[in-house]
Amino acid sequence: MSIHEVFMPALSSTMTEGKIVSWVKSPGDKVEKGETVVVVESDKADMDVESFYEGYLAHILVQAGESASVGAAIALLAETEAEIETAKSVAQNQGAGTAKSQTTAATAPGQTADTAAVATTAVATQNGSNNRSGRTVASPRARKLAKELKVDLTGISGSGPHGRIVAEDVEAASGKVSTQPATATPVTPAVAPVTPPSVVQPTPAPTPAVAAVPGQVVPLTTLQNAVARNMVASLSVPVIHVGYNITTDALDKLYKQIKSKGVTMTALLAKAVAVTLQKHPLINANYSDQRIVYPSSINVAVAVAMDDGGLITPVLQNADQLDIYSLSRTWKSLVERARAKKLQPEEYSTGTFTVSNLGMFGVDRFDAILPPGQGSILAVGASRPQVVATTDGMFGVKQQMQVNITCDHRIIYGAHAAAFLQDLAKLIETNPQSLTM
Repeated sequence: MSIHEVFMPALSSTMTEGKIVSWVKSPGDKVEKGETVVVVESDKADMDVESFYEGYLAHILVQAGESASVGAAIALLAETEAEIETAKSVAQNQGAGTAKSQTTAATAPGQTADTAAVATTAVATQNGSNNRSGRTVASPRARKLAKELKVDLTGISGSGPHGRIVAEDVEAASGKVSTQPATATPVTPAVAPVTPPSVVQPTPAPTPAVAAVPGQVVPLTTLQNAVARNMVASLSVPVIHVGYNITTDALDKLYKQIKSKGVTMTALLAKAVAVTLQKHPLINANYSDQRIVYPSSINVAVAVAMDDGGLITPVLQNADQLDIYSLSRTWKSLVERARAKKLQPEEYSTGTFTVSNLGMFGVDRFDAILPPGQGSILAVGASRPQVVATTDGMFGVKQQMQVNITCDHRIIYGAHAAAFLQDLAKLIETNPQSLTM
């Protein structure tokens, strides 16, 4: 008998359970190798789950809207149509736990049950309806792009795993590229200027679709549960908080000059942080088992509020190496896909340093909680006009913001944090033009 269990996959390092968003296949449907079977909500995004095997979806154990622990069986897959009824009997008479002993684990070579017996992560999506297309195996993003560009998928040779058609294949077939021009209209950024200009006044997150009802008890979403677990884990880390005032007049002036080219203030801040981290590798490092781990790249994560009340940190990878225009286009794409729950795991889980802010609420200062696996997080407050003493002994009005860095005190001390903030302030106040070079 060749019946395989479909396990709930671990779609991120912090995921302990997943929620079934929708079944792309129905019981009795033919399933091709590499074809999407189910869409699962992980702790950060909705992900397609693909089959390692060819066969028939015989029986669904966990229905859409229900949750299951990572590694738990969520469906049975029969290799032949004749074995569908057998699979149903196994599930109904003996239950999923006993069924496991009478089925062949559908784990790909080199994988464990934790990584899912019948799953790999594909392009994130909110539904998998576009994957019902016979033997043409393509990612949801590729199908959407093909529809937009009017490209026939049947004539494309896929470059992805098992010949899967990916977005790049569609772009190549259409003769178009996915990168947006530097003059593209900027997305509503997580950090944007106000009048007077401010580097810490992001557009507020969209209003949640479902309003709170007095007296109602609402369970946390998968994303909110993940945030809660991470915050509790952070409490075990001894931290130090260091604050600094930064004058933003020069940065605001630069932003006015280049925002028409698609540059966002978020990208400018991320670039400034990344360039400063080059001089302070310890601030970009993290603690692990009595060791200091120095990452090979500078990946700046920026906190973004989600519609459902959750929080996610899209990552600007190699932020110190990208020019400001590419960085802004990347940030625009990340924010759009984050709020659509379409980020890939590497786009939200690879940060080495995090930037968070509450400037849009007029908050002067706050201390951010250190994310697990990182050594530092920078909290950015609102930029306000302040009366300050000038070099000639007079008084003047300048735009200033207060930033507060939270560091893992096991490896980063007050002097290290202060030196980093001094250099960040020097860059923003005296040489922000270097961020465009």
